[in-house]
Amino acid sequence: MSETITVTTWYLEQTSRTDLVEAPAPENTPLQILLAEETGPEFARFLYTAVGGPWTWTDRLPWSHRQWQEWLDRDGVETWVAYVAGTPAGYVQLEPRGDGRVEVAYFGLLPQFIGRGLGRHLLGVGLTRAWDLADRHPALPPTTTVTVNTCSLDGPAALRTYRAAGFRTATTETTDKPAVPTPGPWPGAHT
Repeated sequence: MSETITVTTWYLEQTSRTDLVEAPAPENTPLQILLAEETGPEFARFLYTAVGGPWTWTDRLPWSHRQWQEWLDRDGVETWVAYVAGTPAGYVQLEPRGDGRVEVAYFGLLPQFIGRGLGRHLLGVGLTRAWDLADRHPALPPTTTVTVNTCSLDGPAALRTYRAAGFRTATTETTDKPAVPTPGPWPGAHT
């Protein structure tokens, strides 16, 4: 019998651009946040594993190169990457739902950049981009709602960070899931 754990998931939303609470960039940090205009599967998977590995992001690990490419090719999917002194520090990935909702599909920092004041600023930039997504993708309807979900397996500051950025809880769900090892950015990274 496999071990299970109880996981709480919070589904959060902003229903108006005025909900957004931005945070300033940290001082004395050579920070740039850029749209990755030619994100390929390799870079997308690098960000996913480097940021999500410590927090048990496993749902996309089995994806093939083709699955990554098909997801990235969807109209309106955007990847905004934070760089500190030229080094990728984190990202926020936006996914439009086609009905005015835009989901923050993934957001986070690489481990060495956590706790340096970058996350709230990066999230604010990503949310601003979510609210004006239709300006860059005219085939999409204007954004009416921005959503994100986080769970008890995510970083300890995740829920607090989302709430500080202006998200409200829409629903909460608690489920039992199979316990899986934290994958790290590559197999065996945390052993």
